[in-house]
Amino acid sequence: MKRKLLILSIALLSVFSFSAFITDDDPFTELLKKLEEFAKKYPQEKVYLHLDKPYYAVGDNIWFKAYVVDSRTSEPSTLSKILYVELINEKDSIKRQIKLPMQSGITWGDFKLTDSLNEGNYRIRAYTQWMRNAGPEFFFDKTIKIGNSWANKVFTKTNNQYSTENNAEKVNSTIQFSDKNGKPYANNLVNYEVQLNSRNITRGKATTNENGEINVAILNTQPNVYKSGKITATITMADKQTVVKVIPVKTTSAEVDVQFFPEGGNLVEGLPSKVAIKAINANGLGENVSGRVLDNEGSEILKFETAYLGMGSFILNPLPGKTYTAKVKLTNGSEKTIALPKPQASGYVLSVNNTDSAKMNIKVILTTDVMNKGELKLVAQHNGNVYFVTKLSSEKQLISVSAPKSEFPSGIVQLTLFSADNLPVAERLAFVNNSNDKIALNVQNLKSDYDKRGNVDLIFTATSNAKPIEGSFSVAITNTAAVAPDLENESNILTSLLLTSDLKGYVEKPNHYFLNNDLKTRTQLDNLLLTQGWRRINWNNIINNQFSAIAYQAEKSLKISGTLTKGGKPVVKGKVVLFSNSNGFFVVDTLSDANGRFNFDKIDFTENIKFVVQARTDKNNKNIQIDLDVVPGQVVTVNKNTGDVEVNVNETLMPYLAQSDKYFDEQTKRGLLDRTITLKTVNIVEKKNPAPNSSNLNGAGRADFVVTAKDLETAFSLSMYLQGRVAGIMIRDGKAYSTRANGGAMSIVLDGMNMGSDFQLDDIIVQDIESVEVLKSIGNTAIYGSGGASGVIVITTKRGAGTESNYARYAPGIVTYAPKGYYQVRQFYSPKYDATPDPKPDLRSTVYWNPHVVSDATGKANLNYYNTDQTGTYRIVIEGIDVDGNLARKVITYQVN
Repeated sequence: MKRKLLILSIALLSVFSFSAFITDDDPFTELLKKLEEFAKKYPQEKVYLHLDKPYYAVGDNIWFKAYVVDSRTSEPSTLSKILYVELINEKDSIKRQIKLPMQSGITWGDFKLTDSLNEGNYRIRAYTQWMRNAGPEFFFDKTIKIGNSWANKVFTKTNNQYSTENNAEKVNSTIQFSDKNGKPYANNLVNYEVQLNSRNITRGKATTNENGEINVAILNTQPNVYKSGKITATITMADKQTVVKVIPVKTTSAEVDVQFFPEGGNLVEGLPSKVAIKAINANGLGENVSGRVLDNEGSEILKFETAYLGMGSFILNPLPGKTYTAKVKLTNGSEKTIALPKPQASGYVLSVNNTDSAKMNIKVILTTDVMNKGELKLVAQHNGNVYFVTKLSSEKQLISVSAPKSEFPSGIVQLTLFSADNLPVAERLAFVNNSNDKIALNVQNLKSDYDKRGNVDLIFTATSNAKPIEGSFSVAITNTAAVAPDLENESNILTSLLLTSDLKGYVEKPNHYFLNNDLKTRTQLDNLLLTQGWRRINWNNIINNQFSAIAYQAEKSLKISGTLTKGGKPVVKGKVVLFSNSNGFFVVDTLSDANGRFNFDKIDFTENIKFVVQARTDKNNKNIQIDLDVVPGQVVTVNKNTGDVEVNVNETLMPYLAQSDKYFDEQTKRGLLDRTITLKTVNIVEKKNPAPNSSNLNGAGRADFVVTAKDLETAFSLSMYLQGRVAGIMIRDGKAYSTRANGGAMSIVLDGMNMGSDFQLDDIIVQDIESVEVLKSIGNTAIYGSGGASGVIVITTKRGAGTESNYARYAPGIVTYAPKGYYQVRQFYSPKYDATPDPKPDLRSTVYWNPHVVSDATGKANLNYYNTDQTGTYRIVIEGIDVDGNLARKVITYQVN
């Protein structure tokens, strides 16, 4: 929804509109223009993923719908057309990355959780290339628990005891090993290793007691350096098989960090100010505390107590010449002393009362020495859009402003007070939850209860401001008896796009602030924002023109591009050919421009496709260097959501794992789910493969004749080496011919790419070759079909085995390239029992998933699906967006008997 600039009513002052006081030569006008230019030049994108469940088990599928919006307009983004989604394990290693095409900021995909994965705290991260310019703080990055029972023999449960010893932090970890039924593994050998911040701290071995337990003592002598880590425990089973378990060490400390945040930024002598408190324990979670504020003479000024997740606030009026400390009492009974920020002798206090559901009441208070020093300016902006700006006279010490929330978009509003010199002197974040930019969903035809396998046929109507809207919605339906909802921490479109995507730090239980809109919840949300010292727009950077360089362009389509050079100079009008024989033959060509640049744009391809780029000058000279444009991958940062990390994942998810095991076992019986077969350790003396990285379709090394890199060490060229060495092969004009075939030239396969029979053997530098396999006999060539009729030569290069840039360069004028293509999205299976009855039990944990339900011009959309064989309370979660960026979320339940 587009809104015009708000004109504020100011108590005891005249009313100024934006245009009323700003002239073309006003320096503050220039500052606001800089903000506008910044917002246009550096538009920000936000990503949210709607997940079908709050947690998973190995064997499950993660189904998700992605919503990408332009933060300035809140509308679905048209800037980027490609989204990256990653599954990251506890080692901060990417286990799977998929690349998805987007249309109007919408796409969807899935991850299959194979039994090669271990249980643990995984992350789902999503971003566009354009978002990388702003940094990973803006990415969607959610921690999810993945349990493992179906493909797991050993379960662990860890209990930690914390203490201090000679300024070192000590952790005594008791680890219990048991099977899925809780029976302990007694008298088993366990080897363990402890790492903190990737550095080995200690290692040892122990034997489990009758309860299946061992004790691991961790001594952290450098607590300022090492904060967290892991225990890698290897247990030896009765059959001598070993099982490795990785146990997180979230912290080595029981310390609680307490911070104080003056509203607006500073305490100022003689001016009453709200001070927010934030207490976080070493596990990253809020911990409620109480305490007293004392002045420098030891007099008690006030008492305080946090109200929710270690956050709260109090009012302090610092007296001139006084300093203040807080005596904080922790839950364990201990007390710590913390100095409050030192009050400034002169300055401003910006105070906002945001607990009223209809308006924000804003007060600006000045010390007497800054009064009558020119006009102040108060600006409220949301993601670069200014929603009000007004001048404030400095003739009075107290100025009051009232702003109706209905004129603001939902989300975080940044209020900044500027001095007469146009410098930011106080700042405050406030949250607005406006019903005008929400989509109302009304569900029809839904009964209160259904039978097992009953057909659910419902309609929902989407409206915005009482008018029907066309929108894209995602629907996830689960049985709460199998999947207990995580109400305060599950994936939520409102929480993500309106709150956490604009905050850098970890937010504990973010959904809590959206479950109710009462005074208590609004106060708790206001305390949260008072403790956030970071925001998207930094005014000092705007003032000083300190803008980040654009390192990553917004991706509109898949492309393969690069530069041609010869002798260090660009090749103009060079002919470039791109071809591939993966999934059918593909070929296209183009010419390089005046800078030697070439570009194959808008070429859609899927994963695991290999291309060959071949170039020649306009005079058919092949001695050209091809440099492809390869964007480096995004590094994996340390998980910021430390509070969401669970030490005992399997223990926490045990009810869900017991339920999912039944489903997986049934799927396995029906041949719909494969389990990896783990063999006992067998010592085998392996015969070395002469062509280990070969793409030979018969299998690496299975050929009539094999040449290795060692064989070619003294060779001048490949054609000269092969001449006379291989029976039935003759070399003519740089090509190989089989005397036993039909007289045609042999096909060349280079690093898995079929180059055809016109390829010259000496187009490859012989020193770059790792192996050459000659296929002559019908037994080896038959697998290549008609392409192998004259024989095949499989060439594997040293660099072709895999490089960081994912492409291998050959001299002259040839490059093979395997770029990341689009993921082929799978479809969620939803049975139709009226058409295809099935007597086998239906134990699905996700009852229904549809990532793209579209409402029509009347705002209506239809859902039709069948319940499972499990009774319980079924939960429907509908989320979505319309073209104007209005958001929807609705949760409905019904019973299955």
